[in-house]
This record gives sequence, structure tokens and C-alpha cells, in this order.
Amino acid sequence: MTEPVVSMKNITYAYEQKKVLSHINFEIPRGAFMGLIGPNGGGKTTLIKLILGLLKPDEGTIQLLDQPMDKFNNWNKIGFVSQKANSFNKGFPATVFEVVSMGLTAKVGYLKFFKKKHKEKILQAIDQVGMLDYAYENIGNLSGGQQQRIFIARSLVSDPELLILDEPTVGVDYENVKRFYELLHRLNDQRNITLLLVTHDTGIMTEHATDIVCLNKTLHFHGKPEEYSSLSEKDLSGFYGHPVNIVTHNH
Repeated sequence: MTEPVVSMKNITYAYEQKKVLSHINFEIPRGAFMGLIGPNGGGKTTLIKLILGLLKPDEGTIQLLDQPMDKFNNWNKIGFVSQKANSFNKGFPATVFEVVSMGLTAKVGYLKFFKKKHKEKILQAIDQVGMLDYAYENIGNLSGGQQQRIFIARSLVSDPELLILDEPTVGVDYENVKRFYELLHRLNDQRNITLLLVTHDTGIMTEHATDIVCLNKTLHFHGKPEEYSSLSEKDLSGFYGHPVNIVTHNH
């Protein structure tokens, strides 16, 4: 049996004695496209920070790529893409190539020249997200959807096994959102990259994800999209802690 990419057992975490996560047990199977959903303040960001090693749990254990968190050091295998579309500095003086090259810093080192093989790898990552024609364009000139593709390329250049995306389509128009999910499917299907996507759009998740996790301080649901889709509004309201209306996408 293939070991999961992430395994969390009995994870509890509190900010200033206010419990944010309580006894979380779940795994991210290798090759999954997992959607992480739940209300604001439900602990999604905290969960991501724990996986990224930015926080340490008060209780419980975490394993990444079959290694205990306290011994794990292969961080280039964990990619992360945050909400850049709304907050990126349009005046940032860097080309697409330069931004993507930052993803190789851990391997190559700071203030070192890239070799031919590194430059080829950078261009290959840019090509994989369909942005090769923009390789030497200033990133500030790109749309929010295009920028998000570049941030994914920056993660891809280090050959990650897990890619975590935190609300990556905030502020991105519908057509670019559609292309964005098509890209994620290619990465998941063709490169077998495991995906963990945080989103509030449950309709998108039931259409695209292989697994869905609903988090609100505790784990309320962990299963397949069809199982989630069969839940009643009463069930969902119980998960979220307030009334929930189910919205269907008919684009």
C-alpha cells in the first residue's frame, strides 16, 4: 500500500489558549486532488501552516512523505501557492523567468548563477503552465489568472510531490478560473502531483476534486465528492455552524 503524502494523527492546536483545531485525524492519499472547505475561522489556514512546518501542534503527530515532521527537511517537495492575485505588487520589477527561478533557490543557493540545465528547467516549468510566450514579460503586466499560473510554475520548478493552494482563484475572472482548474487537472493526472486546494466554492470542488475534507475546528467530513453532494442542507449547516444554502453551478 502506498504511503500517504500527509498523515495527521490527533492534531490539536490553540492560539493563546483558544483552541483552533481539536483532535484532527486525516490523510492525504498520494495522487489525490483534495478540496479543503469550511467556514472562515474554522482552522483551514492553521492546518496548512502545520503541514508547511510554520506551526507546531500542541498535541499529535504529522508525517510528510513518510517522514516525521521533526525530521523532514525535503521542503522542495512541498509546493505552496497563496492568494497572490489580489495582493501582488504590480510594480514589482521582475520578469516571469526571474519569479519562477526563485523556486530553485533552495537547490542552487542565493547569489549563484544558474547553469544551462537550471535555465532549461525554469523554461520547462513556465511552458507547463502555458505561459512560455510570457517568459521575459514583467510579471506586473499579467492578469491575476496569468500571475497565478506563474506562481504554480515557481512551485513546479522544484519537482514537488505535494502542491498546496490557498484560495488561488480569489479575484480571478471565470474564464481564467476555468483554465486554472484545467491546469490543475493536468498536473494531477499527467505529473501525478498530489493537490490540496483550500476554497469556499463547494460547487467547484464537487466537480473537480477526488476527495473533500470539511473542517470547522474538528473534522466534520472526509470523503468523496458524490458523498458530499448527497448531504442535506441540515447536515451542512451542522458542519458550518450556521445555515447553508446549496448553490449549483450551471455555467
